[in-house]
Amino acid sequence: MEAPTAADLVRHFRVDKLLNQDQGGRRVNLLGTINGSPALLTAERAAFPSNIDTLEAFHAAITSIDNLGENDIYRWYLASSGVTKEAPADLKINLIYPCTDKHIKKYSPQTVRMVTETPTIYQQHVRPYMQRMRDEGRLNWVFNIIEGRKEQEDILLRDPGQGSSREEAFLLTPDLNWDKKTLASLHLLVLVERRDFWSLRDLKKSHVDWIKHMRERILDATIELYPELEKDMLKLYIHYQPTYYHFHIHVIHVMCEATSTQAVGKAFGLENIISQLEAMAGGPEASMADVSLTYCLGDASDLWRNIFLPLKEGRKG
Repeated sequence: MEAPTAADLVRHFRVDKLLNQDQGGRRVNLLGTINGSPALLTAERAAFPSNIDTLEAFHAAITSIDNLGENDIYRWYLASSGVTKEAPADLKINLIYPCTDKHIKKYSPQTVRMVTETPTIYQQHVRPYMQRMRDEGRLNWVFNIIEGRKEQEDILLRDPGQGSSREEAFLLTPDLNWDKKTLASLHLLVLVERRDFWSLRDLKKSHVDWIKHMRERILDATIELYPELEKDMLKLYIHYQPTYYHFHIHVIHVMCEATSTQAVGKAFGLENIISQLEAMAGGPEASMADVSLTYCLGDASDLWRNIFLPLKEGRKG
C-alpha cells in the first residue's frame, strides 16, 4: 500500500478538540485523528509578505470591516482577509490617520540602545522634552476619554479614589490593541484623571497608599468583569519611557505573549515600584525622580538623537 502524502495526512485530519492557542489566535494546537489514530496538528498563520504588490493585493482583499472604536487620530477595526463576506474576522486593524513623523519612526525598524537616565539628566533634559510633547496636543485622545467625549461605552470602571478631591480618581478601559474578546491576550489601561502626573517619575512615597488602592480596585474590577480570571493571572506594569506623557498603568493576562513593550528596559512592574518607594530613604516627598533609571530607546527616537546621543558624544553639558 502506497504511503499517504503530506497533503493526504492534513486533508484526512479530523478535529476533536482545541488544546491551546496563542494570545491572538495566530497559532493553534489541535487534537484529532487521522484514520482513527490520534494526531496532533499545530497550525500557525504565515508571516505577512514584504513584496509591495502582494501587500497591495492583500489590502484589496480585506472585507467585512467592523468599527471597534475611534478617538482623535486613532481608529481600530476587526476585518476579514477571506474572499467571501461570510469569512470570519481574522484581522485586528489599527489605523492612525493622519499620522505624524513620530508615529512613522516608532513603527519603523531601528537599533535599540540602553541608556541610563540620572536624576540630573531627567531634570535638565528629559523633563523639558516631556513638556514640549505635552504642549503639542498629543494627549487629546486621553482627555477625550477622561472628560467623557469619547469611548464612554468602553469604560469598565470609574473610581473616585480614596480622597475627597478628584486627584486620586482613575478609570479602567480596554487598550486599543486588544480585540475585547480573547482573554489570553487581555490588555486593559488605567488612566488617572489628574494631569500633573506625566510618568512614573512623578510618583512619591506619599502616593504609596493611593497606588495600592488603585492596584486592589483594578484587580477586583477585572476579575469581577471577567470571572474566568483570578488576581494572580494578571500583570500590572508601567512603561518608561511611555508612548505618551499622561500617567497610565497597563493590565495584561500573565500568559499574554511577551513583546518588546513588556521587556526589561521598557516595562516596570507596579509591585516593584511600590516596594522601591516604600524602601526609599527620605520623607514623603522622596520620589522616583530621585533615582537613576536604565531603559531602552530606538536610535531613531528624538530622545536618543537629541538628548542621549549628544550626551554620549560629549556635546551636552
